[in-house]
Amino acid sequence: MSAADVAEEIVARLGDVSDPDRAAGEAAYLKSARRHLGVRVPDVRRTVRLVAGEQGVAAREDVLAVATALWATGEVHERCLAAVELLVVRAGVLVADDLDAIERWLRAAGTWALVDPLAEKAAGDVVVRDPAAGPTLDRWAADPHFWIRRSALLALLGPLRDGVGDWERFRRYADSMVDEREFFVRKAIGWVLRETGKRRPELVAAWLDDHGDRVPGLVRREAVKYLP
Repeated sequence: MSAADVAEEIVARLGDVSDPDRAAGEAAYLKSARRHLGVRVPDVRRTVRLVAGEQGVAAREDVLAVATALWATGEVHERCLAAVELLVVRAGVLVADDLDAIERWLRAAGTWALVDPLAEKAAGDVVVRDPAAGPTLDRWAADPHFWIRRSALLALLGPLRDGVGDWERFRRYADSMVDEREFFVRKAIGWVLRETGKRRPELVAAWLDDHGDRVPGLVRREAVKYLP
């Protein structure tokens, strides 16, 4: 099967588990201009894994080709989500150079429902494995596009949640964004601080002390949830 054929097979199977009533509610909840099929996220994930396994979509070039075919015009939410889920499940084959493609999808995503898994689990996996990803992540952290700034933060989340990870890089990003006014960026800072605080509360407490009253209320409320 060609990449386009694999993508269409995934979409056809998603159609089998679609729910028009759910579609309307989901589009309203996400304030989405895309067409929604009403497929639950676990069903999208399961379908992508199944078809990718059946068709042997495992090599880096194949993964990127199928993801590109799925996203296509970007008009259907579940097609975009299927592309994201494929990149997540096959993140281990991606390299730092692929962050350029991921960035294009992040810019086109327009919703946390696509941005967050793509940033945390696909880009994040690359960042952990490939030191060459660092300069791209640094550029993202200073990008005018707030979804890209959010992505720079979330790409560091996984290891920090586990009690390891690049705290110094996150701290540097959070320092530069402490006066951030965009809700989704503030929320991401608070989210990473909250998860870091579960294993390394002393780092979070010190960061909050360093910035005092400059820390937005939303960030502080999230950050202190697991502090002793």
